[in-house]
Amino acid sequence: MTNLDFNRKLSALTTGFTPVIDAAYKAEDYRFLDLSVDNSILKEVDTASAEAIQLYIDAFLSKTNGDVAYGGYLEKRSIYDRSIYFNNEDPQLRRNIHLGLDIWCPAGTAILAPVAGKVHSFKNNKNYGDYGPCIILEHQFEDLQFYTLYGHLSLESLANLKTGQFFEAGERIAFLGETHENGDYAPHLHFQIVKDMQQNVGDYPGVSTQNNLPFYLENCPDPELLLKINAQPNS
Repeated sequence: MTNLDFNRKLSALTTGFTPVIDAAYKAEDYRFLDLSVDNSILKEVDTASAEAIQLYIDAFLSKTNGDVAYGGYLEKRSIYDRSIYFNNEDPQLRRNIHLGLDIWCPAGTAILAPVAGKVHSFKNNKNYGDYGPCIILEHQFEDLQFYTLYGHLSLESLANLKTGQFFEAGERIAFLGETHENGDYAPHLHFQIVKDMQQNVGDYPGVSTQNNLPFYLENCPDPELLLKINAQPNS
């Protein structure tokens, strides 16, 4: 299947806005958030601090009359420079290009399956700046197979989970984690689509180097193909 065919079939699974967090939030409640190195305002924010990022997001949502901030697919970010898990002195080897979609909302928010699937794997990824608790679902629709990854969850979300457990579209699969359990970030969901898990279990790279980006562009399609949030960047 060509990449174009894959993306077309993936997009056809949903017909409009498809929530991956509490469905009480509607598409009009979302605001596009730029956390890239090109956002000059972030030069005034301590991006190494989860608290500082949270204050920035709270102020942004207040200013734009939104309830949920989202964005980040293929953004080059400085936020990862704080962790040796991502950092490298060689710019070509520095992992700082984001491969998923981040949705910034309060800890404890329900996380939903956008389409039906079963649990592929789950794990608490404990590295500083990592996912913390993470769940990966496997999806099969005729000849279309792919995976969705949910990072920065609560520890409680993994407690009674079982490999192979099935979830219907729209069913709650987890809750969003607090800063102390989610890899030390302001509370948010990292949502990522993966075509080939490459034998990874409970984890998959969510940030790429410049050198590896061509592969990940192919293997990790734009999450908007499924979610269709369709908000525009705020002026």
